Amino acid sequence: MATSNAPLSIDHIALTVRDLDTVGDFYQRVIGLDHIASDGESRLLGEGDRPLIELRRDAKARSLPFEAGLFHTAFLLPHRDDLGRWLRHFAEAGGRLDGASDHLVSEAVYLRDPEGNGIEIYADRPRADWTRNGQMIVMDTLPLDLQSLLQAPGRWAGAPRGTVIGHIHLQVGDVAAAEAFYAGELGFDLVSELPAARFFSTGGYHHHIGTNVWNSRGAGPRSPDAAGLSELVLAATPEEAARLGAKSFTDPSFTDPSFTDPWGNRITVHPRPANAAAA
Repeated sequence: MATSNAPLSIDHIALTVRDLDTVGDFYQRVIGLDHIASDGESRLLGEGDRPLIELRRDAKARSLPFEAGLFHTAFLLPHRDDLGRWLRHFAEAGGRLDGASDHLVSEAVYLRDPEGNGIEIYADRPRADWTRNGQMIVMDTLPLDLQSLLQAPGRWAGAPRGTVIGHIHLQVGDVAAAEAFYAGELGFDLVSELPAARFFSTGGYHHHIGTNVWNSRGAGPRSPDAAGLSELVLAATPEEAARLGAKSFTDPSFTDPSFTDPWGNRITVHPRPANAAAA
């Protein structure tokens, strides 16, 4: 599904994991992603043939949850009933959620993969129901009506067509520095803010990137041997890809523009065909 014809959106992510088989099986069995390719050292998963997550094996990588890096990857399902079917599938398998929230713009549940990487599964409410104050979008964290979701008809049969990564949420060391990079350098719009968090998007979406210091205030660059997020790949319109290519400030030999945020997270930009809908 398309959230908008956004100039910039999330294409896919790459995670460094210690146990490729265990984590890969989790994303296929629990999250419902399809296997696209693997070579023994990496596994590419997605919806159909559309990549959403690449897992890269590093058995010696160490998990450092209080560093900057990934807070969660948010898988956007096309319809509220899809979220309900997934929730029932997860409950019947004995799964335990970390949380569940009504954010006004969306309904979301939270969990972790076997190595502690945060995951959000969510469905958006219609855009016409969102409240806006100019460019800013009103969001909140309210109790979620789980019982209503569980009444969704049908059975979960894996990630439905149109599943995308709607947004990614990052732990950063300083929200002002995050705003300077993601809004100032990359050109995202600031659409919501809290004292310890900032949310950014393009094309009027509620957020493609969230940043917070809830567990990472004052954090510096990530350790090079850390597990977790290893690359964030953005999809861009040809115009945005050209703009970012002109100001890319990392290795100029990359075919696609590539950046590094203040905490060492690598962001690569892939041009999106002009007629392709954005996530």
